[in-house]
Amino acid sequence: MMNDFLSLADLSADEILDLLALADDLKKKRDQKLAYRPLEGKTLAMVFEKPSLRTRMTFEVGIYELGGLGIFYQTKLGERESVPDVARNLERWVDGIMARTYSHEVLVELAKYASVPVINALTDQEHPCQILADAQALRKHKGDFAGLKVAFVGDGNNVFASWAHFAARIPIDLTLVCPAGYEADPKVVEFARAHAKGKIVVTQDIESGVAGADAVYTDVWASMGQEEETALRAKAFAPYQVNDRLMAMAKKDAVFMHCLPAHRGSEVTDSVMDSPQSIVFDQAESRLHAQKAIMITLMK
Repeated sequence: MMNDFLSLADLSADEILDLLALADDLKKKRDQKLAYRPLEGKTLAMVFEKPSLRTRMTFEVGIYELGGLGIFYQTKLGERESVPDVARNLERWVDGIMARTYSHEVLVELAKYASVPVINALTDQEHPCQILADAQALRKHKGDFAGLKVAFVGDGNNVFASWAHFAARIPIDLTLVCPAGYEADPKVVEFARAHAKGKIVVTQDIESGVAGADAVYTDVWASMGQEEETALRAKAFAPYQVNDRLMAMAKKDAVFMHCLPAHRGSEVTDSVMDSPQSIVFDQAESRLHAQKAIMITLMK
């Protein structure tokens, strides 16, 4: 039974699929303009260390549509008062906590001391809400996960880590295509390979990495907190830009995916972002449905 939503590695395949089924049902209800308010009277604390568009809007709209209230709180956890003290305060007032933090350890500590559910809305190590939403959007366009290949072109960052955890539970093939020195945490790759039914590949070779891909995924080359590395990363990742030439290496019906925000002209070109293959805004929409499913499962 889920008590928190910190990592997809903590969930079983059935739990992930149940969340996706609920997210699909919630999308249908919203499309049909059917009111569904199972969290009437519930309150969600929304703790932000990092700026946000999609995370804040989708959680705030989501808890409102479910009948509850979201309260935005911007802070740096552990500075003004200890993380355990923040947790012990919040648990007295709210029914759930979502946190968007730099440190994953801070999020784990928050969950340890809070008696109410804690949701990982992004840390420097993982981004499980994003990948649950991505999976919903991908399944919408591809129908099933079985046999799909996702080629993640770029940094082996927190987004890739959550994709690896997803691939450890759901039978897809996952390839990380990146320059030397920017691979994922070896423990993440080892975990995925130990549990996955599909292939988990890490390669510097763009053509072989993207070949046969049903989805080509990328992210910014320098994430928040890595601004001082921007120039160095731009040089290293330049050959890995997702452009028309790279997309042509994948399957003809491959979709393009990006967690956003996108730096157009860097990791991806306008011609790919705005192409019929792009499902980036379906991904963004799915953040709303997937996160509503998480909140209902934890807070109902």
